[in-house]
Amino acid sequence: MTESAPDLLQRKIIHIDMDAFFASVEQRDDPELQGKPVAVGGSSKRGVVAAASYEAREYGVRSAMPSITAKRRCPDLIFVKHRFHVYREVSQQIRAIFRMHSELVEPLSLDEAFIDVTQDKLGIGNATRIAEMIRAEIKKQTNLTASAGVSYNKFLAKIASDQNKPDGICVIKPHQGADFVAQLPVRRFFGVGPKTAERMAKLNIHNGADLRAQSEDFLRQHFGKSAGYLFRASRGVDHREVRADRIRKSVGGERTYGDDLVTDSDLQDAFENIIDIVWNSIEKSGARGRTVTLKAKYADFRQVTRSHSVDHYVADKNEFAAIGRELLEQIMPVENGVRLLGLTLANLEGAEAADARSTASVHDANQSTFDFD
Repeated sequence: MTESAPDLLQRKIIHIDMDAFFASVEQRDDPELQGKPVAVGGSSKRGVVAAASYEAREYGVRSAMPSITAKRRCPDLIFVKHRFHVYREVSQQIRAIFRMHSELVEPLSLDEAFIDVTQDKLGIGNATRIAEMIRAEIKKQTNLTASAGVSYNKFLAKIASDQNKPDGICVIKPHQGADFVAQLPVRRFFGVGPKTAERMAKLNIHNGADLRAQSEDFLRQHFGKSAGYLFRASRGVDHREVRADRIRKSVGGERTYGDDLVTDSDLQDAFENIIDIVWNSIEKSGARGRTVTLKAKYADFRQVTRSHSVDHYVADKNEFAAIGRELLEQIMPVENGVRLLGLTLANLEGAEAADARSTASVHDANQSTFDFD
């Protein structure tokens, strides 16, 4: 057995990812949008793209991109207002299809999920066939397409689902895992953003094979707590189980700026952009929470956090933004430059029950916090 397939129960895991989900729903429901570059989100100066159709992506339009930048890249871009209640309804349809085959379904957001079919309910026994059945049923019920990754662990299944998008499938078998990972650019590894990739490049680490050549001590020295994950993933190893009871603890995001934010005006403008991006992520995840937390890191690397909790679930973006702005005012005026800003929604619905059942490890995927450039 190869090192990509350790002596554990060989799991059969599918990762399903809907194709340009929000934008595809809008194109489905409005025939005039079909075949055209579409962005879901606000078209104002401070607006942010929540999702982009594949026609828009051809121009370099991406989710979390400022709307003004998207419009500059694609002058014919059509902005449509989001309809999250519709996306949630479609998501529920899709999850019902998943549960026809397994109770081990771990949603990551409204449009993607892991499904463990090691012991599938219909006794089909073939993960690839099950993935094709799921994709066909999604198309039949929703008139939308989905891409699938099939492999023996979560890391590879998720990577695979992106290989043949849109409307494709990729299968990575146990004996193929290590070789597949070896040729992956480091940016394809979860958590490796542009800045981490730059640090890796300076260390002559460009792909999975370069990562695998490093010792875990070396990775820990340079990448801290991510070392264990990088060491295992570069070998095609991922021991995480698909957890049907997975409860996200928080949803948020942070940005590190190339030029420090010095004036209050710069800080406020940057913060408005973070509000837009993080709220889009909250909506996509379907999360509801009671605590908003601001994180700021100064030019001298001092870090401060400010939090505010309410006795109800934050109702909408306006309330989320209002709480965030109040927290920002607490650290103003800025004494020296700010190099990082972040915003998080926590104390989420269902999280208390999860805490009663178990304590999450630092490598658990219960927390959804991302860095955006």
